[in-house]
Amino acid sequence: MALEGGLWGARQSVNRDRALPHGLRMLEAAGNLDNLRIAAGRSTGQYRGPVFMDSDVYKWLEAASHEVARAPSDSLTAAMQPLIELVAAAQRDDGYVNSYFQVPEPGRRWTDFAYGHELYCAGHLFQAAVAHHRATGTTSLLGIARRFADYLCATFGANRRVGVPGHPEVETALVELFRETGARAYLHLAAFFVDQRGRGWLGPGRYNSPGHYQDRVPVRESAELEGHAVRAQYLTAGVTDLYLETAERALLDAVTRQWNDLVTHKLYITGAVGSRHLAEAFGQPYELPNELAYGETCAAIASFMWSWRMLLATGQSRFADLMERTLYNGILSGVSIDGERYFYVNPLASNGLDERLSRGGCRRQEWHRVACCPPNVMRLLASLGHYFATQDEGGLQLHQYAGARVAADLVPGRPVVLRMDTAYPWDGQVRVTIEEGGGAPWRLSLRVPGWAEAWIVRVNGATADLTPDGAGYLRLDRAWRSGEVVDVEWRLTPKFVEAHPRIESAWGCVAIERGPVVYCLEHADHPAVSVLDVEADTTAPLRAEHAPGLLGGVTVIRGSGAAVDTSSWNGRLYGPLGTNGTAARRPIEFVAIPYYAWANRSPGAMRVWIPRAGRGL
Repeated sequence: MALEGGLWGARQSVNRDRALPHGLRMLEAAGNLDNLRIAAGRSTGQYRGPVFMDSDVYKWLEAASHEVARAPSDSLTAAMQPLIELVAAAQRDDGYVNSYFQVPEPGRRWTDFAYGHELYCAGHLFQAAVAHHRATGTTSLLGIARRFADYLCATFGANRRVGVPGHPEVETALVELFRETGARAYLHLAAFFVDQRGRGWLGPGRYNSPGHYQDRVPVRESAELEGHAVRAQYLTAGVTDLYLETAERALLDAVTRQWNDLVTHKLYITGAVGSRHLAEAFGQPYELPNELAYGETCAAIASFMWSWRMLLATGQSRFADLMERTLYNGILSGVSIDGERYFYVNPLASNGLDERLSRGGCRRQEWHRVACCPPNVMRLLASLGHYFATQDEGGLQLHQYAGARVAADLVPGRPVVLRMDTAYPWDGQVRVTIEEGGGAPWRLSLRVPGWAEAWIVRVNGATADLTPDGAGYLRLDRAWRSGEVVDVEWRLTPKFVEAHPRIESAWGCVAIERGPVVYCLEHADHPAVSVLDVEADTTAPLRAEHAPGLLGGVTVIRGSGAAVDTSSWNGRLYGPLGTNGTAARRPIEFVAIPYYAWANRSPGAMRVWIPRAGRGL
């Protein structure tokens, strides 16, 4: 599937033309490439950065490979080649490659599973190699990956060494390497790593519990997500991949329980995941602070990748619904509109002040010392077309809506091609044109978005009376002819939403949604008042207005409310009930922008959850 135009076509172009060149410059400046040069004996000096610096190189290579597959590029192909040669030069004779354990710690291989990230880096190498092989047909990077994977298979396993990856990632990578090569040893090693979990191999560690590493409970007994949010979801993605290859029901049951725990207890309205700065971790059920939200960009990407695999395993639209929410909000918020500045942490409120003691704050950074998020965004955006549609023996399924062209081999020797035209998510109208019908009957399935309350479907201009099937899709079965058209209109209406009453941070507040997009108030649109003092009148209508020249072209929401004057408190934080006067209010009109677009103008305050007017200040 090739994305064409619209929001995602534009974001892919920025990713290709701005983000990838920027990322390569940052990898040079931060020392990632120098570390590999030292490991290869091509340079001298000291290792720079955390233990997992190699992984960012591999993620960049994966992103560049996806881009070359999407649209051939001599310049990107040329940029990848010296990096691949550098990794080859750094690789040891036994297949091992990891610049940290070759340069500053050359005698400590496999001595720190909790924080050494050796298997994590290996996993990203394997994924880059698979993407590169699929894009180019060459084996230069795949050969490096296979030598390392074969070394791992000879090192770990039953009757060999026991190891548990402190940061899961290698599990899903080994499954993908198996799919690309057919070498079942890689699948068996992925299963071995999964089977070792829950035995406390990693110890309580610095956070006093093996739950931080998902090593407290055996995988098949897991019922909740706990610990480090990225680690947890990379593991569930790998477990779901194992289910897809083995059909072991216990694996699917376990990840289904954990996914349900996520969406009923631990998910932000933006799709962000991970509420605690301490340990970058999940909190307790309903523990979802706003200004102190962690919401690491990588955790949102991990959620997206996991839900994709759950969608493949079950065909249920609820997984595509979460992918959509996460993509438009929790992931897209992590990168600036120009593609060269990033958020590691994605709060749902900000007072507009710089954060000096953590990764938070209201200013995006051009890179991070722990730079896992920027190249992770790059590889996801480059591969985004992979996640919008699927095919099976019965037909085509459209899971996400965007300007795109989809081709599939549903009928032997007769390709099926369709085109989607839409301004989604700003406009709910989607037109699907059959360019080549294939000459035989097949089924077109359209996901009904979870937010959709009403829709109209027309086939060649005639209204079709369709209801969703048990999986949440509208299904059209026919022998499609070239030139036939399906028009769908998802009714987009801005609305206020409220949170579960146990989410303390949203008591008495509302948020604004329109379709899959979550909105926020930002200081740049309200220079005369503090958005921290704005209340929303939920009895007044919300009005959508498209602003093509704002923030790359967005639909804004206008509403009515009040600005609260808190001066009667005279600088006090607390006072006896009833002795502090009634805060004066003056009517205002507010403007809400898509949450993902905040912090692209001047620094300032922002909030997603807005107090309801009349709450009694």
